[in-house]
Amino acid sequence: MKVLTYMQGGHKAVGILKKNGQEVVPVNYLGCGLVNMTEFIASMTEDKMQKLEKNAELMDGIPMEEVRLLSPIVHPKQDVICLGINYYAHAEEAARFHDEAFGGERPQPIYFSKRVNRAVGDGEPIDGHFDIVDSLDYEAELAVIIGKDAKNVAEADAFDYVFGYSVLNDVSARNLQTSHKQWYFGKSLDDFTPIGPWIVTKNEFENPPALSIRSYVNGELRQDSNTSLMINGVAKVISQLSQGMTLQAGTIIAMGTPAGVGMGFEPPKFLKAGDVVTCEIEGIGKLTNEVK
Repeated sequence: MKVLTYMQGGHKAVGILKKNGQEVVPVNYLGCGLVNMTEFIASMTEDKMQKLEKNAELMDGIPMEEVRLLSPIVHPKQDVICLGINYYAHAEEAARFHDEAFGGERPQPIYFSKRVNRAVGDGEPIDGHFDIVDSLDYEAELAVIIGKDAKNVAEADAFDYVFGYSVLNDVSARNLQTSHKQWYFGKSLDDFTPIGPWIVTKNEFENPPALSIRSYVNGELRQDSNTSLMINGVAKVISQLSQGMTLQAGTIIAMGTPAGVGMGFEPPKFLKAGDVVTCEIEGIGKLTNEVK
């Protein structure tokens, strides 16, 4: 099931995309009055989701051309949790670009957070902040959406706490990222977290999901990998993080990016105004944004 957030007539709503891909059924048509995706996720059970999906297919929806897609979670309740250097090939290209910032041994996953003032949706522009950024980069990533509060979760039970998956572009200012000891500032400028186009519920995938992941810049293929090649998988990450903190329903975990980012080329291929970036994950969809 694909769940999305959209605007119509100046009003924001949560909806379900019908299997024909042409109509969205507002969840309030289905007896659910919530317009905030995080609250919607927290209210869901597997039984409720199955009923919503079944009933949505029986109803007339709103044509997609009559709505404007937003990021499925426009305003995350907390910072996005991100994994750094979670594909081996990306680790190699990152160390070539800046060994001091990205090199070294990693016996444990690298976690950092990303401040999100407002998540950018599919088709919305990305502010390049070129007054302070000279090395703007893209990173296609699998976003894991937590479905219920998770605390002290065993790795074997981790997928019980997953609501679904989306596509996330971890836009990065490499000059800010590498000039500070922490990556937070270079990852957290306004518009640096496109997410979308929707959330696909976990029942559409195997555990763990093994999905092709790609990115394109102006139609040129840049990243081409598979989520099965992550160093630290979804279950391990959820279990490890939940030992020390509660992952609330609606929490977003960005699982790291494969090789092929701009800084990995020689010379680097950083983004400029007018560039169009598309991040794509098999079974989820495409997230496309233009740099302004």
